Parts: sequence; C-alpha cells; structure tokens
Amino acid sequence: MSDSDETRQQGIEFGEFEGTMESLDYPVEHADLVADHGDAELELPNGTETLEEVLEPLQDEEQTYQDKEELETMIMNMVGDDAIGRENYSDRDSAGIGEEPDEGEGGDDEEQSL
Repeated sequence: MSDSDETRQQGIEFGEFEGTMESLDYPVEHADLVADHGDAELELPNGTETLEEVLEPLQDEEQTYQDKEELETMIMNMVGDDAIGRENYSDRDSAGIGEEPDEGEGGDDEEQSL
C-alpha cells in the first residue's frame, strides 16, 4: 500500500495533515485548529483546498474535537460533494442502452412476456 493510499479516505487525501491529526493534543478547539493548521492542504479529486476552506462553512465556532476520528468525520462531512469526484457515477448501474444486462439483473423479462 502506498503512502497516499494510507492517507486517502473517501476521496480526501490528507497527506501530511494525517500525521498532524495523530499528534494533536486532544481535545482541540476549532479556532485553535484553524489558527495553527488552517493552511494544511487537502487534496480532493477536483483540486486542493486548505483545512480552513473546508471548515469555513462550520456554523459552530465553539466546536471542540475530542479525538482524531471526530476531526476526520467533520472534515469528510464538510468537504461534501467536492470529494466524490465524478457525480452520479456508479459501477453498479444497470446495463445501458444496447448493452446486455449482467446475470441476475432481471433482463429476461422481455423474453418471458411474449
């Protein structure tokens, strides 16, 4: 597994900030986190954003992160659609026009209704 695979979660590449999150002295106040680490860059499928940009819409300035998992969850929630890459894409969609359905998709209905 490469280093980027270890620091990428759900479309977000934490990079060096992954180590920073592990070494923070929790609990950490939101304002202190942004003041000290707001310029940390997070890579998304469509470019990069700083931690401050990702957390900017947060309404609760009094937020306190109790541990690394809570901070990661907040970041993933705040990134939203920017981290999903290609929207409305699934490799589990039904067969397209002119394609044969995979076995088990129920594509035999037309033949049975003759």
